[in-house]
Amino acid sequence: MAAFNLSDYDHSSFILTGIPGLEAAHSWISIPFSMFYIIGLLLTSMVLFVVGKEETLHAPMYLLLCMLGLTEISASTAIVPKALCIFWFNLKHITVGGCLTQMCFLHVVSVTHSAILMIMAFDRYVAICNPLRYATILTNARIAKLGLVCSVRAVLFILPLPLLLSKLPFCASRIIPHTYCDHMAVAKMSCGDITVNRIYILFVVFIVLGFDLTLIVVSYGLIIRAALRISSKEAHQKALNTCTAHISVLLISCTLALFSHLKHWFSQGITPYVHVILSNLYYLLLPMLNPIVYGIKTKELRDKVRKYICRM
Repeated sequence: MAAFNLSDYDHSSFILTGIPGLEAAHSWISIPFSMFYIIGLLLTSMVLFVVGKEETLHAPMYLLLCMLGLTEISASTAIVPKALCIFWFNLKHITVGGCLTQMCFLHVVSVTHSAILMIMAFDRYVAICNPLRYATILTNARIAKLGLVCSVRAVLFILPLPLLLSKLPFCASRIIPHTYCDHMAVAKMSCGDITVNRIYILFVVFIVLGFDLTLIVVSYGLIIRAALRISSKEAHQKALNTCTAHISVLLISCTLALFSHLKHWFSQGITPYVHVILSNLYYLLLPMLNPIVYGIKTKELRDKVRKYICRM
């Protein structure tokens, strides 16, 4: 078979199969897909609206929550419409440019999401361990700048991915057994050596995301140490309660991310559709679960949301 590379293939397309092995059930699978997406979109929009309208919520913690919600719903929006087109209308074609754009966007959003979780941990550390300087250390303007730095960092680390793919030789197959363009799913279509692609993805996961996770663990280690030194039991409990929402979100995000990002390296004996479903759940569940967690655990936000719901 004649080989080609992606730079020679700009005017053609790939074929996304959807969920391999479950094609007959696509119409049924579309129901939870669309429901999760709509619920996540509504909940995230509500949080963004309430934080935007209420001046008392114009604080670093809530700005970070909005940034987190934006990254989650953006990733979900990049996946779900195309997946529903596959499920409902059998529209499986995606251009090479569209595929690479979707792939880069999703990875940039994932790396940005990790960095925002790290900043949120630092926010809680300053609030508990250095409360008198909190307002001067973490201003809204500084949070916005940190968010921009996170996005730029993500772009710089993810930009090599399409460049690595463009160097690979591809044979005749254009079929991607997935609902969206994942880097390793595209790379595995190559008839060349993808060792460099695997190594670079591992580098991003373990070095970049591992760095974020290390700082998160250090921050919470210092928070727990500070909380244990508080003599008052009530103050001790209050200090830990301020972190429960972020810890819950962190556990949800890390669990889903581990299954999503590491599935390609530990895939022996696992049915292909399980990989695809796990990947999609990472992007579908986060925008739905995280606003619920923060709404339950954060009294001020919960009260403001309740106020607007009662008005409606």
